[in-house]
Amino acid sequence: MTSATDPQQARPAPAGTITPRLIATDLDGTLLHDDKSVSDRTVAALAAAERAGIEVFFVTGRPARWMDVVSDHVHGHGLAICANGAAVVDLHAGGELVQVRPLAREDALAVVLALRAAAPGTSFAVELSTGIHYEPEYPPFHLDPGATVAVAEELLHEAAPGSGAPVIKLLAHHAELTPDDFLALARATADERASITRSSPTALLEISGYGVSKASTLAQCCAERGISPAEVVAFGDMPNDVEMLSWAGTSYAMGNAHPAVVAAASGRTVANNDDGVAVVIERILAGL
Repeated sequence: MTSATDPQQARPAPAGTITPRLIATDLDGTLLHDDKSVSDRTVAALAAAERAGIEVFFVTGRPARWMDVVSDHVHGHGLAICANGAAVVDLHAGGELVQVRPLAREDALAVVLALRAAAPGTSFAVELSTGIHYEPEYPPFHLDPGATVAVAEELLHEAAPGSGAPVIKLLAHHAELTPDDFLALARATADERASITRSSPTALLEISGYGVSKASTLAQCCAERGISPAEVVAFGDMPNDVEMLSWAGTSYAMGNAHPAVVAAASGRTVANNDDGVAVVIERILAGL
């Protein structure tokens, strides 16, 4: 991946006459530093944007239970888009689910069977609105010790623990394929049953309901507010941000972004560790 660490290397998006009304930013690799902290400069920039009347939406692949990292920095509406668009949560209410766009269990099962055939050795986890469950071979990233451990076919069965809860997303991991090769294979194999993307540096896929993405849910939230794509400024760094950056009127790839993100964005800012989001917000506010 390319990197831009000098603020002078940032490439501004094309100048326009429309005043931004909403900032949509990814978290990991974008707003957050690599140590998962939010810098004082970024906290100040977010607060200043809200004071200027620009709404801020955190738009992330994280589940609602992992949003405590930014819960103290939410102003105004308090809403965040989680799980790559599968959930809208109220961070003022402790991450309460406001909207869920689930992955149908039959579609999740079809994807599991397709990937088992196309990529032997794939292991799965099932993210429900109530928590995560996973297969014995699934890597121990951030797993819940109280989760059910079983093969995905059992976890997706209607009689499985938590079966009354919606499936937020299916996770698929492969120990040998490269991340981009795994993503391409999965999309070629099962893309008609679900939306498939990735945000991890490992071969870990995130599988949502068909048509569910950061972009589609953000578009809904903006439509409810009478905000057009042209009035949105978006930030991201990984393939799960591509649709959102393409949809927004103005978008920035981070200096540490995946090449597909750089190609999709209309502008470029510096890396997450150099407060690339804050750099752009400060520039926007200076021009108001």
